Amino acid sequence: MLGSILIISGPSGVGKSSLCKEMFKEVDNSFFSISTTTRGIRAGEQNGVDYHFVPKEQFESDIENSKFLEWAKVHNNYYGTSIASVKNAIDKGKLIVFDIDVQGFELVLKSEFREFCTSVFIAPPSIGALEKRLLNRATDSKEVIDNRVKNAKDEIAYIPKYDFLIVNDDLDKASLDLITIAKSAKLKPKSYNLKSLSSSI
Repeated sequence: MLGSILIISGPSGVGKSSLCKEMFKEVDNSFFSISTTTRGIRAGEQNGVDYHFVPKEQFESDIENSKFLEWAKVHNNYYGTSIASVKNAIDKGKLIVFDIDVQGFELVLKSEFREFCTSVFIAPPSIGALEKRLLNRATDSKEVIDNRVKNAKDEIAYIPKYDFLIVNDDLDKASLDLITIAKSAKLKPKSYNLKSLSSSI
């Protein structure tokens, strides 16, 4: 079998990381795609583990040389996914999980990997609840939080384009839903060698 791609999108602070942590415990042969970014490294992060941190000039050069499956500029920083790493994961039969914004999602759907993709949008129970989570997290300034809330309102408009929607108002239930979606993503016909299958029936 070939691998598959699970695209996860949702506003900052909606709980994507917590949900994925639970999913990886239950879904074999799956891993996070490590994005490349130009933003500064934060306390506790490791280069090559959390992100591939590169200078802006290198990222822009890679854009010109078509080395990214998808890329976007978010909060004045670039983020992108290497084409080479995706091909390698699919060839090895892995489920590669993308945590990308709606811009990146649309780019992936225009790529050669579209048929390998399953997409899910993680939404907060309300914009007010999201703002409260961001404030309680206490990692960003009020200005940054206001900007994230504004972006969240724009992102929610893209929900109808996704295969699935999870409203994260109960972590345990949302985790089970995501696990179910991830397992189903590995069963798409594109992941099978259909010529070999038909010859054996």
